Amino acid sequence: MIFDVHSHWGTTRGYPFQTPEELAQQEKVFKSKPRYHTEQEMADHFRAHEARVILDLGVREPAPAAEVTALHDYAFATQRQYPDAIFGNWLHVDPRAGRDAVAELDRCLRVGKGFVGLGVPGAGFNVPANDPSYAPLYRLCIDAGVPALIMVGYTGLGAGRPGGAGVRLDASHPRHLDDVAATYPDLKIVASRPAWPWQTEMIAILLHKPNVVYEVHGWSPRYFTADLKAEIRGRLQDRVMFGADYPLIGYERLVGDWRKEGYSEEILQKVFWRNAEAYFAGMAR
Repeated sequence: MIFDVHSHWGTTRGYPFQTPEELAQQEKVFKSKPRYHTEQEMADHFRAHEARVILDLGVREPAPAAEVTALHDYAFATQRQYPDAIFGNWLHVDPRAGRDAVAELDRCLRVGKGFVGLGVPGAGFNVPANDPSYAPLYRLCIDAGVPALIMVGYTGLGAGRPGGAGVRLDASHPRHLDDVAATYPDLKIVASRPAWPWQTEMIAILLHKPNVVYEVHGWSPRYFTADLKAEIRGRLQDRVMFGADYPLIGYERLVGDWRKEGYSEEILQKVFWRNAEAYFAGMAR
């Protein structure tokens, strides 16, 4: 059984990479071949791996409000169609859109079913999580009791392209998340990705801020630092959740790599599903 806290809907509309440059980048960075799937194929794939998934249908570039709304409605409709496979969605609004961003997040909260929490992509928007423009969005999340997924560390977006395609990695430094966690102690925060090359800093934040938990999508655990591997066995064993980043990384490869690390079955079950099940209990909207 798997509770996957972060993957993608690999259809033509939901696929995380769209342009020819991005699709070529998938092969280079993630060592997987891009392929669009039908909606039924996606649902069947998750079912075959006994996975219940939270999807990220994020927008990375500034987009018209109507386009963002349409994408979110697609996410809601997809979750309603496949509720056994899709737990819900992380949905992104660009804080630079001001009132439009606040209005769309409020609308998503009112729609309810299919919405898990706010996605904060950091370097994906080149807007740090502690930017003042996020303040009204975090207040809405606090009032509704929903988490914010804040991405930290290195991202494959733009990797190897000239100038990193304009992506500024500093926007995903964990220090921005730490500032948010201190400023909004009632905000539920899911730190997203292993935070390399700042994994030690991320560990310190997790141990210091009880309103922060950790999901580690997009990386094989064999690349985790020694201190992170040790903390998963120790102080963070109840705070770490599994994320795949499917279809960029497949379940067979990733689950196999976790098992090769020598974790006990008890720790693996916590990471694979128990921690997420406990954290998101009652949050299915």
